[in-house]
Amino acid sequence: MDLAYLRSHPHLLPAFLTHQRIRETPVGGGSICVATRLTLDDGASVFTKTWPEGPPPPGFFAAEAAGLRWLAQAHAPVPDVLADLPDMLVLEWIPPGRPTPEAAHRLGGALARLHRAGADRFGTDRPAYIGSLPLPDGWGDTWPEWFATARLAPYLRMSADNGALSPADVHEVEHLLENIAEHAGPAEPPARIHGDLWPGNVLWSDDDTAYLIDPAAQGGHRETDLATLALFGGAPHLDHILAGYQDVWPLAAGWRERTPLHQLHLLLVHTALFGASYRTAAMSAVRATVNA
Repeated sequence: MDLAYLRSHPHLLPAFLTHQRIRETPVGGGSICVATRLTLDDGASVFTKTWPEGPPPPGFFAAEAAGLRWLAQAHAPVPDVLADLPDMLVLEWIPPGRPTPEAAHRLGGALARLHRAGADRFGTDRPAYIGSLPLPDGWGDTWPEWFATARLAPYLRMSADNGALSPADVHEVEHLLENIAEHAGPAEPPARIHGDLWPGNVLWSDDDTAYLIDPAAQGGHRETDLATLALFGGAPHLDHILAGYQDVWPLAAGWRERTPLHQLHLLLVHTALFGASYRTAAMSAVRATVNA
């Protein structure tokens, strides 16, 4: 099997993996899926993701593939989707490299152009996931109400149910949700966003390009992608990413003060998935928003 044959017959890859000698090299860094580099007969490599045990959630890989293609329509730097199979996603192999200020600046401009491509409304009309958790589908017309009801409240409930947040914590978050319009800033049109853009979902390549991977693509607020890039230690050269963004599409006044509100979605996803170890970060974002 070579790359041209794989492009023409993607559904045959599982059979080739079972019956042919294709070199498989584990790829580190993934926390949910099993990531592997496959080296084909012509020397070309591809990147595959599979579920660790049993079948993946319904439509899991199809959702990621659809998100990558939707971002690619806006010329975002994303890997090419070679095949999305029920139990496997096959992507272009991106040789890893080192982050540079120049690549970061270009990434900022690319994000601004991606966001400007827009979306019909806030949300998504197709199945989508963030990590291993489903994203509620459906649309919203105004960002504050949609963000509160479709991107914060569902993961707040999960975090309460698993004990990551106490009843007092939940009450504090609910108070913020009831008054979210006070903290949302000026109205903006729906942006075409990555949706899960923490620093680990930027792949720095050896051709000095920063690629977007593992999206939860949706219509959202452009400040959300930029806010989550600052989480968990922050993306390399974040100041250059922001400068590149501002060169293309300047952000509305007060965006820095709104950063914790936009981060709260991903932080509540983490308390829902991983428990109380993310409680302090989530509640700090709530209090920073209220006190801004």
